Amino acid sequence: MPKNFYPAMIVCLLGAFILFSIWSAFQASTQGTQVTDRDYYSKGLKYNSTQVEKRAALTLGWKLETELIKDQLSILLQDGSGSPVTGATGRLNLYSRPGVDLLTLPLQETSSGKYQTKLPAELKGELTIRVEFERNGARINRQLLINI
Repeated sequence: MPKNFYPAMIVCLLGAFILFSIWSAFQASTQGTQVTDRDYYSKGLKYNSTQVEKRAALTLGWKLETELIKDQLSILLQDGSGSPVTGATGRLNLYSRPGVDLLTLPLQETSSGKYQTKLPAELKGELTIRVEFERNGARINRQLLINI
């Protein structure tokens, strides 16, 4: 055994590193990426549940029609064929200004597919609203801008 085996050990390590790099490059070029959705990483931990919800809502073809009379907000929820969607759980999130806490109001079904809530009297001006409906795993979210 030679007295100074360090140079041979360094050459072996460099050779192993180069062989592993070549193998890795070959694997990457022949197998491609296993991620098929470009937006996979942007959706975070709820990726699968949000995808299921979006597909369910698209399948149902839900549509929203809103109407604001004074402080009463009415929303008509319909499916793709124009039939009212009943039995959904609705919620309204209000954002009055940046830095102001979120106000959440429940939406009550008053008639078949028609959901309503009364807005607080102190709200004035332009408001950003997020409307959310959920029924049997299908969910729809819409952002609206209203002027009171």
